[in-house]
Amino acid sequence: MAQLKLKQRLGDLLVGEGIISDEQLGLALKEQRSSGRKLGATLTHLGFITEEQLLNFLSQQLDIPFLNIATLSIDPQSVIKLPEVHARRHRALVVKAEHDVLTIALSDPADLNAVEAISNLLSAYQLEFAIVRESELLPAYDRLYRRTKDIEAFAGQLEDEHRPAQEFDIFRDVDDASSEATVVKFLNSVFEDAVQVGASDIHIEPDEKALRIRLRVDGVLQENILNEVAIVPALVLRLKLMAGLDISEKRLPQDGRFNLKVRNQSIDIRMSTMPVQFGESVVMRLLNQDSGIFQLESTGMPADLIKRLRGLIRRPHGMVLVTGPTGSGKTTSLYAALSELNEPGKKIITVEDPVEYRLPRISQVQVNPKIGLDFAHILRTCLRQDPDILLVGEMRDKETVEIGLRGALTGHMVLSTLHTNDAITCALRLMDMGAPGYLIGAALRAVVAQRLVRKLCNQCKSSHDLTSSEHYCLEKMAKAPLSDEQFYRSVGCQSCNYTGYRGRIGVFELLEITDAMGDALRRESAAEFEAEARKSKHYRPLVLSALDFAKQGLTSIEEVLKLADEVTLDDRNSESDISMDNHHSASVSVSDTAVSNTLGANIAAHVRELDKVDNVDVENILRLVEAVRSLDRSGQ
Repeated sequence: MAQLKLKQRLGDLLVGEGIISDEQLGLALKEQRSSGRKLGATLTHLGFITEEQLLNFLSQQLDIPFLNIATLSIDPQSVIKLPEVHARRHRALVVKAEHDVLTIALSDPADLNAVEAISNLLSAYQLEFAIVRESELLPAYDRLYRRTKDIEAFAGQLEDEHRPAQEFDIFRDVDDASSEATVVKFLNSVFEDAVQVGASDIHIEPDEKALRIRLRVDGVLQENILNEVAIVPALVLRLKLMAGLDISEKRLPQDGRFNLKVRNQSIDIRMSTMPVQFGESVVMRLLNQDSGIFQLESTGMPADLIKRLRGLIRRPHGMVLVTGPTGSGKTTSLYAALSELNEPGKKIITVEDPVEYRLPRISQVQVNPKIGLDFAHILRTCLRQDPDILLVGEMRDKETVEIGLRGALTGHMVLSTLHTNDAITCALRLMDMGAPGYLIGAALRAVVAQRLVRKLCNQCKSSHDLTSSEHYCLEKMAKAPLSDEQFYRSVGCQSCNYTGYRGRIGVFELLEITDAMGDALRRESAAEFEAEARKSKHYRPLVLSALDFAKQGLTSIEEVLKLADEVTLDDRNSESDISMDNHHSASVSVSDTAVSNTLGANIAAHVRELDKVDNVDVENILRLVEAVRSLDRSGQ
C-alpha cells in the first residue's frame, strides 16, 4: 500500500512552496476553527488557492496520480467492493480492480483517518491510491452505486414467497407481514434507483417470461429485465394500496397518486395502471416537490424571449398558449410563468388534471370527471370567483376553448396548453376545435411552442465535421450559408452512462399575434395567417433555435435533424386534421403544402443513410426534392 503521509503539515508545505502566504494561512486557520472545514477546503473557499492547484500539489507531494473520473472506464462490480455508505463517508471510490490490487480514488488523500478506515475495510486487497475532485465523486456515486443488485435480490425473495403455481390471493397477501416488507424494500430500491439517475418515469411491464422495469432518463428508456415475473401481482397490489386505488379491479385502467420521501427528497408520484396480456402494466411519473420555485431562466429560454414573454403575461387580459407534445416541458413553463405573476395583489386560479405542483397563494382545482367536475364546469365557476389570472391545464374541447377565449376578452389573463407541434398550427387547431375565428383573433395574444433536446456530455463530446448532406440540409433550414462553426457529436463515457448525452434543454419559439395575424384569424384564412406569421420580425422556428444550440456545442446535429423531422411530420399530421366542412380556407392551405411537407419530412431521417451509399450524389437528390417542393408550392 502506498504510504499517504505528508512530510510536514499541509499549510506549512503550501507556504514553503510560495503558493500561499503566512497571512493567508493564519486567516484560513482562523476560519477553519469556526467553520469546522478541513484546511484544504477552507483555503479554496476563501479563494487563496484553486481546487486544481491544491489537488495537483497533493498529487506531487504524495506521489499519487491525479485522475479525472469522467475519462475512466469504471467497472460497477469493482465499485461495490467498497460499500456505498463508507464510500460516501470517506469520499472514496474504487476506480480499478486488477486481481487483488484495488485503486482507490480519494478527494482528500491527506486525511489519514479515512485512509486507515478504508485500509481496514479492504484489508484483503493490496491498495493503491489516487486523487480526484470531490465535485466529480458525488455524481459518480449516484451513477455507479445503482440499486440493480438490491432489486434483483428482493425480486428473488419475492418469487420464493409467491410461487407461480400458487393462486395470488390479494386478501392473504395484504395481511402477510413478511411479504409486505419484501415488497416495500423492492419498491424502495426501484424508487431510489430512479431518483439517483434522474428518471422522469418508471415503467413496470409484465411479459410472458420476464418482468421489465424501465426508467425514462433524458427522454430515453433504460431497461432492466428480471426473470421473476410471478412477483408482478404483489407489486401492483402494493402500488394500488399506496395510490388509493381499487385493489380488486384488474380489468379496467385506474389512475392515482401518492407521495414518497426518497433520499431526503419529497417525490410526488402520478400512477396509471392498465390491463395487458400478462397482467397489469404500471407507469409512474415522478415529480420532485423540493425542486424549489420555478423560474423562466431555468427553462432554458433565451433572454430576449423571456423578456418578451414577461411583457405578454403581465398584460391585464388576453390568452397565452404553450404548445408541444407530451413530455416537452409545457407544465414547467406554465408554472414558471405563474411564479412570476404570483403576487399578493393578484388572484390566481388554476384548473388542472392532475394538480402537479402545490403553489402557495394560488387556488388550485383538481378536475374530477366522475362527478361532472370537468374543465368547462370549473372554468365557468372560476369566472365568478373574481380572478385576475386563470391557468387551464389543457384546452380539450370546444366548450373549454370558448369559455377560455371569452374569459380572456372580459378582463382576465388566461394561460393554457394545447397539443400541437409548433406555434403556427396552434391557432389553426383552435379553429379546428370549433372556436369562432373572431374570438380567436380578438383574444389570442401569443403562442409558445417548445421541445426538449438532449445536451451533449461535456466530458466526452467530440468535434464533428458535417457531411455534404448534413451541410446541405442545415443550409436549407437556415435559409443562409453556414459559416465556419464548430459542431460536436456524442461519444459516450462513464459520466453519461455511455449515451453521449447528459440532461436536456428546452428549445422554444414564440409567436406574438400581430394585428395582421388577428385579421387573418377573424377571416378564418389559414394560408394568410401562416404567411403573416412566417414573415413576423421576431418569429424564429424551433429548428433554428435548436441549430443555435448545436452551434454553441450544447447539442448535436443528430438531435437537430431529429427535431426537424419530427416537426415536419407532426405539422403535416396536425394540418391534415383540419375540418374541410367547417374551415374550407384552412383545408385548402393544408392541401397546398401537404406534398411538400411529405417530401421534406423524410429528408432528415434518411440523409445519413444516403451518405453511406457509394456513387450517390446526395446533393443533387436533395436539390431535386427541393425543386419538386418549389413547384408544388407554386401550383405547377
